[in-house]
Amino acid sequence: MEVLLITSRETKRWIIPKGNIGKGKTALQAAEQEAWEETGVRGHFHSDVPLGFYMYFKVREDHSQTPMSVEVYMLHAESQAKKWPEKGERKLRWLPVADAIKKIEEPGVEPLLKRVAEMEDVLARAAVV
Repeated sequence: MEVLLITSRETKRWIIPKGNIGKGKTALQAAEQEAWEETGVRGHFHSDVPLGFYMYFKVREDHSQTPMSVEVYMLHAESQAKKWPEKGERKLRWLPVADAIKKIEEPGVEPLLKRVAEMEDVLARAAVV
């Protein structure tokens, strides 16, 4: 199993795709839209239940900080387009889960990636039985 990490546009830190939930959209619809806009990935969700949540502080232009809460979902990538809205604005990297845990630069995401690693182990064992 691999995780797709992207760089943030301003600080170039390694993060996962995320964005705001637009008016009239569900969290899943917003996650699907952000995956497309930021990475060109299309796919389906493993569950409509979030993998988890994390908090971070968004730094505004005036240097103030706003607390943000992010719901994280697992999207099974079925395709990745050659062109997408934010292509060229970020770096993208598909990494094994263990490598993504080392590279991620959003503190609240690391525990969620560790959960993915645990699920990966369970799925691997289940496939052998």
